[in-house]
Amino acid sequence: MSSRSAPGEPRRRLVIMARWPAPGRCKRRLAADLGPRRAAAVQARLTSHGVATARQACGVGIELLLAGTGLGPRALARWGARLGLARMVDQGQGSLGLRLRRQLVRARREGIDQLVLIGSDLPELEAADLLAAFVALGSGAPLVLGPAVDGGYWLLGLNLTVTSSSPLGASRRRAGHGAPSVRGWGAVAPAPRLFAGVDQPIRWGTALVGEQTLRAAAREGLAVTLLATRADLDRPADLQRWR
Repeated sequence: MSSRSAPGEPRRRLVIMARWPAPGRCKRRLAADLGPRRAAAVQARLTSHGVATARQACGVGIELLLAGTGLGPRALARWGARLGLARMVDQGQGSLGLRLRRQLVRARREGIDQLVLIGSDLPELEAADLLAAFVALGSGAPLVLGPAVDGGYWLLGLNLTVTSSSPLGASRRRAGHGAPSVRGWGAVAPAPRLFAGVDQPIRWGTALVGEQTLRAAAREGLAVTLLATRADLDRPADLQRWR
């Protein structure tokens, strides 16, 4: 099936944030125990799993894009071809927040209505998880988060056409339990602050990321739909959940 949206349907995009699985360039915390080659092999397997799972979800009118880092443009294109992907983009430099924000900027520039961002270290990822995020966005949810076991989040979804602006702040609710009140997103969206923080920077790579993101959403009046909690794979101890 084609990933193109039907006329009149919202344009939906799924972005996988992935690092080139080369020894010494990825999964450094895992490499401290397994060694760089085995850690890179784990990264390659996780990326393949993420792409395969995403392609299952993208059979229903969702564009798939992989944002890579750790290699040049030509190598990035070759990597994408091996993964069977039509489009790859460079994440660019900077913090994770800055790299996520670039995907938001690109999506808005290219007319995307619903954007979902995931990492490439999710051994438990299922197509149903991704579809649940798009269902929530389709119901009018401004922001969807997939909480991670380590305190971060494994998925972030943004509705680029609507936003909640209640002075009471963000409400936390489960997917499928009704849509929040929404109104036009406007010329300037507050969502970039989710990647940078408002009163203080988001402390990327720590157990505070999820909590700080929820606080930023509350300050912006963005209602948050929470998906199921999932575990990513960053440390040697995380391998026990995968084996």
